[in-house]
This record gives sequence, structure tokens and C-alpha cells, in this order.
Amino acid sequence: MPTAANTPTATSQPTSTPNVPRPTDTPAPPPSPTPTPAVAFTPGVPNTVELTASKDNTLFQSSVGATSNGAGQGLFAGKTNNGSLRRALVQFDIASAVPSGAIIDSVELTQSVTRTVTQVDPVAVHRVTTEWGEGASDASANEGGGAGALAGDATWTHAISPDRAWQTDGGDFAPSASSQINVQGNGAYTWRSNPDLVRDVQSWVDNPASNFGWILIGRESDGRSAKRFASREFATESQRPKLVITFTPPE
Repeated sequence: MPTAANTPTATSQPTSTPNVPRPTDTPAPPPSPTPTPAVAFTPGVPNTVELTASKDNTLFQSSVGATSNGAGQGLFAGKTNNGSLRRALVQFDIASAVPSGAIIDSVELTQSVTRTVTQVDPVAVHRVTTEWGEGASDASANEGGGAGALAGDATWTHAISPDRAWQTDGGDFAPSASSQINVQGNGAYTWRSNPDLVRDVQSWVDNPASNFGWILIGRESDGRSAKRFASREFATESQRPKLVITFTPPE
């Protein structure tokens, strides 16, 4: 999560102020500069960085979109035994580690399953096309039922609660999967580098404002396919979502 910057001590304000007319037009703030990578790299040769997720959340199928798990330790993807769908969102702050103008050579996404039935189920990752949120909702017990959505959370109907809806319930994402692997028991699973994953990350390096991460979608045709993955808040750091990128910076 971002580290708060040091700020000067606030100056005490009077308890009341006169009514001062406000201008009707406020000048737009200047555009934010391109983020400077927070890690050292060697220009012109392949470099490898390992990132943990900057935010993640779960979409719990619901017609009213009142459920989320922004601060929970679990992410869910698939279909539960009562027929309800779960989809996991994950995003990485790529601009903090990969410089503008870099060429992406390879990409590997790793997620750790912490609870599942033993059957083999495919889990696909799709590029998300809409900004979404991670609020403070925090489910209890095994977390599979989620918690009440709070301000800023993504839900089945809202990309950012309570005011910004998805264009399509269940999330806005590219129809074609960028990668798909089979998932069975507990453990770490890696979506290995392929042209589609590389293309996703390259597009986010070229246009950081378009980086909304991926959505994990399990087998949704019948029940008992839901998998619980460790979130970025998971107690064991080594099991949190991980993205490994190899890139060649400009000379």
C-alpha cells in the first residue's frame, strides 16, 4: 500500500469563517508526471522485477451488489456448491518498477490456493477494462460469503461502490482469456509467460492509466469449482499474489 508522505503540522483554524464566494470554475490540476520506477535497473539489457499486488478484491454474485472482501485474506474464483459465482480481481503497480519505453520480454503471474475441493478446474485470467476499487470490507471465518461492501469496494454490480457501476454485472474485461491453467489442490500456481500476458503488461507500460489488472474466472458451468486464493493481505507473505516481469529498458 502507498506509504504516506511527511506533511507539515496543520495550523489551527478559527472555529468560524465568513462566507466567501467561491469561483464557479476551478482550474484543472496539471497532469500527473509519469511515475519514476522505485527500483534500479540497467538500461539496454534484460532486467527482472518481482511485484506483489497493489490491490485485490472478490466479486460475489448478487443482483444488488452488497458484498465484497477488500481487506480480507482470501480471493475467490469459480462457482460455489449453492450455484453462486465468484471472480477475483488483482492489480500490480507496474509503473513503479518498469520504466516508460521498456520492452516486456516475459511475464509470470503466481497465485496460491489456500482452500479448494480436490477436483481439477481451469482458472483463466482476463484483462480488466474498467477501474475498480478495494475498500475496507473484511469477511469472517473462511470468507467465502464475503462481507458487507463499504465505500470504495468493488462488487458484482459496482466497480467502485456506491456510485460507479460496471458496464456489465460481474466486471468489465476482455472476452478472450490472456492465459488459463488447471488448478487442483492447495499450493502455488503460475500462469506462465505467453504473448497475451506480455501484450497486457506492455500495454500498461505504454499507457499506465489503462492498468486495471486482471480478473480470475474459474469454471462457472456447474458448482463446487470455487477456489480460495491468498490475497495481498494474507498472513504468509510468500503466498501473496506475485508478478514477475522481465523487461529491457531503453538505452
